[in-house]
Amino acid sequence: MGSGIRTPRSLQIVTALGGFAWTWLRLRRKAPQALPERLCATLERLGTTFVKLGQGLSLRRDLLPPGYQQALERLHDRVPPFAAEAAVAEIEAAFGQPLAALFAEFEREPFAAASVAQVHRARLHDGTEVAVKVRRPGIVAQVRRDLRLLRLLMLTLRALVPAIKRHRTLELVDELAMQLLAEIDMAHEARNMRRLQAAISACPGVTMPRIVEPYATAGVMVQTFSRGAPIATVFGTEQGRTLAQRLFDAYLHQLFVAGVFHGDPHPGNLFAMADGSLCFHDFGTVGYLDPAARRALARMVEAISYADAEDALDAALALGFLTPPLDRREFVHSISEILDEVSVLPLAEWSLAETIWRIVRLGRGGHVHLPRHLLVLVRTLFLAENTLRALDPGFDLLAELERRRESLAEAVMQARRAGRRPLSQRLARTANALPAIVADLLRQAQSEDGRPSLSMHHRGLEELELHLGRTGNRLSLAMVTLGLYVAGSLLMLHSAGPRVFGGLPLFALVAYAAALLLSLRLVVAITRSGHL
Repeated sequence: MGSGIRTPRSLQIVTALGGFAWTWLRLRRKAPQALPERLCATLERLGTTFVKLGQGLSLRRDLLPPGYQQALERLHDRVPPFAAEAAVAEIEAAFGQPLAALFAEFEREPFAAASVAQVHRARLHDGTEVAVKVRRPGIVAQVRRDLRLLRLLMLTLRALVPAIKRHRTLELVDELAMQLLAEIDMAHEARNMRRLQAAISACPGVTMPRIVEPYATAGVMVQTFSRGAPIATVFGTEQGRTLAQRLFDAYLHQLFVAGVFHGDPHPGNLFAMADGSLCFHDFGTVGYLDPAARRALARMVEAISYADAEDALDAALALGFLTPPLDRREFVHSISEILDEVSVLPLAEWSLAETIWRIVRLGRGGHVHLPRHLLVLVRTLFLAENTLRALDPGFDLLAELERRRESLAEAVMQARRAGRRPLSQRLARTANALPAIVADLLRQAQSEDGRPSLSMHHRGLEELELHLGRTGNRLSLAMVTLGLYVAGSLLMLHSAGPRVFGGLPLFALVAYAAALLLSLRLVVAITRSGHL
């Protein structure tokens, strides 16, 4: 007979996170280098939801010190596979057919297992080898329950420690939760694969599995089976140098031509195939760049290559890495210092990704907060660059960029053409719209005594409107408070009305009390705002 006592999940979470907080307080000065690994151990102990949240948090280069970010990137789940009977039940429920009708052969023992899903090898009736990815039963309910508890914990902490609000912890939890729920949805990964398929197919010597249609649901996905060796097995070899070139060309095409890119190119997601090709795997994170962003990124790369601070600043603004208003002269000077510094670094230390990140940090004073799609781009650049250098330690990124300069310029032109209709189409569309615009203006003129009404809409003024509204409210409150003080003083002076406490005018005391309460309200409001 077992103990029968199970610790509530909420208590497990509070105890584990509280234990790490206590460890952080003890070690943050004595041994801060030990804290990232302690955090990883805590998240792994809490299970799937927190491991995946930690992996998502590793994207937040804008929030985490390098030690934490690198440790979280290495997080992995250590869980045994679930029963084959449960996997078969999930497959049959997903596709509404018995297993024998779907596959000619099905290996009940999975060849890979993680906390979210496990993968079985199978063969279709036409002889095609496939990998069947099956989501762990009950994982969605478990993740949702954990996310609710984590959000409740954050709300409680914000109420107890108001200073936490400044760090946007609740918004961060919500963002990571949305990312995690998408990651455990196989249909989401299948959509990513379909979007990336054309970009990968256009690159010689680069491949990826394809979805076996229509077998892709939220819980089960069937894809072609890829035979290959982990790319780490060819690091530093002749084959590694060949694959480095292919990886480099693949990302030039994805980033500057296709506008869709694999967002997690670490060595565990890349395989060296028997025919010498490079195979991408794991499509939970895919990034997107519209034509304007592709042009801006190409401009940024070229500006860094030629140490052009003016152009680098314009590109950073166009990408959204920096936001106006800013002192242009000061930023050009700061970027010039960065570019001069990196221009004299040894080849092994020169990093395009690090240079871009240093430019990004100029605008945020070390506290960067970027939208997720830009963080995915920055992280992808770091991972791709590190993988290139692991495959070929002598890879000369600057020389390769220079060698591809003309093709890069052509890619930018393609992005420009992709983002615009031909001039004739734009003129025709405008001409077609003119009669309706004129008719609308004439109707307005008839209804407004011959004067058409024109309205102007300003964007980006909401914060100013809110600030002006609060200022007006405070001024009104201050005037009322002042009036009460004056009224109380006059009543006290003339001793008007009934008296209390040995002869003090009651109405004067009421006026003073109301004025004092309003004064306190004003002080609290100004203190919370952080400025007068």
